[in-house]
Amino acid sequence: MDPLSDVLSLLKPENHMSAGFDVAGPWSIAFPDQQKSIKCGAVVTGTCWLAVEGLAGAVRLEPGDGFLLPSGRPFRMASDLALEPTEAGAIFAPVRTGGIVTRNGGGGDFVVSSRFGLGGEHADVLLRMLPPIVRIPAEADRGALRWAVERMMQELKENRAGSHLMVQHLAHMMLVEALRLHLEDRTGSERGWLFALADRQIGTAMRAIHDGPAYRWTLKELAGLSGMSRTSFAERFREIVGETPIDYLIQWRMRLAADRLLRSGQQVSVVALALGYESESAFSTTFKRVMGSSPRHYVRERQDRQPEEATGA
Repeated sequence: MDPLSDVLSLLKPENHMSAGFDVAGPWSIAFPDQQKSIKCGAVVTGTCWLAVEGLAGAVRLEPGDGFLLPSGRPFRMASDLALEPTEAGAIFAPVRTGGIVTRNGGGGDFVVSSRFGLGGEHADVLLRMLPPIVRIPAEADRGALRWAVERMMQELKENRAGSHLMVQHLAHMMLVEALRLHLEDRTGSERGWLFALADRQIGTAMRAIHDGPAYRWTLKELAGLSGMSRTSFAERFREIVGETPIDYLIQWRMRLAADRLLRSGQQVSVVALALGYESESAFSTTFKRVMGSSPRHYVRERQDRQPEEATGA
């Protein structure tokens, strides 16, 4: 898989809710704290304001504009931010399993959105790459996102057999396409693995690392794949990604290891060997340095935490 697919597979984004909001007249909705989640959506018709708590100013969304809210912070959407907001829970309670809320007969502003929960252990892998608000302007070449939004709107309206599964897949398509478009619209000053994917030379090295995380990559080999000298490659990689190529490789290996240890039940020695470590001791030392605890303690701690999370403790 490619690096973006790899990371999203690791995070296992789960669409908790997809809904449409069709309203005529003035409106204002307050959405609560949504930690470790991403809100993704688009304005189908009409216009509205989007404001995230703690940020100065607001973003004006025009017809066809998409948006990502990766910070999980409370936010508001409104036709007029001066209006007293209504809590989102009160508005969307009738469609908690998906659907369209209509107010005042609808026909004015129409917004479709989805909320994704992310794997708690690794959510920062993606969220720290993105600003609190990502606006995706409507343009003629944004057809894939527009198609997904329009098809989701149709599924939410008609509620046909299989609609729940269709909406789930369309929501994931919206999320991936929105991330792609944000990547293409970068200004060039952003840092992180996500933006490295758009760099032809560094992106080649990133894909090689993700294709073969267990391979004993050297700086010389990665630079050769990128068509650069070792010095130029190392400097360029660190400039864009924010860490050295070998540090990135180790970080990615340990995140893969953590996921496998938690979800597969494999022994530490098996996971270590699968990720290129012949010595379990060397693997465990690296794991503790990167993840903060030994592999066995890491798994035990998170397994003990699961019953509490399940009961809402």
